[in-house]
Amino acid sequence: MASIDKISNISFGNTFTSKVSAAGKRIYDAIPNFKAVSSEKFLEKIENFGKKCTSDKQRLILGATAIVMQPVIDAHNKNVDEKTREVSVARTIAKIIAGTLTGVAIRWGCIKAMDMKIFKPSNFSKVTKDAFDQYKNAMGTIVALVVMMFTNFLIDAPLTKWLTNIMIDKDGTGGDRK
Repeated sequence: MASIDKISNISFGNTFTSKVSAAGKRIYDAIPNFKAVSSEKFLEKIENFGKKCTSDKQRLILGATAIVMQPVIDAHNKNVDEKTREVSVARTIAKIIAGTLTGVAIRWGCIKAMDMKIFKPSNFSKVTKDAFDQYKNAMGTIVALVVMMFTNFLIDAPLTKWLTNIMIDKDGTGGDRK
């Protein structure tokens, strides 16, 4: 911090330069000091989050991120006309909502189905609770991926079309815009 003080005290004979330097010092002083977390504790926190964050929660995080970012990207696509942008944004929002709802529900259901111990490991009696929970989450995710090969066509696609049609104005000619 002493070096910043020295810099701000240097006079260049220019009012603009001294104001910029003073502004830089104020910005630097406004940044809060923080104690860095040790890398071991940081890695431990990430590991614990990874153990507890199942694929349904990961899909929810992915959906939340997508709903915030992707429609904005589509809305600012200057390579297409305004009507196409509007439909693109509506379709993107519909795809994100449909995909997130079905993805989270199916993953959650399949992971919960593993509680019935249908696919229990052969060495089930020797496995710790933590290891079984990780196995249950992984197996539930694998089963969910197989189920979602069908639900993408049976649920996601029709739900996406229905939500898109709700979001855009239709003139009764099969979705053409006014």
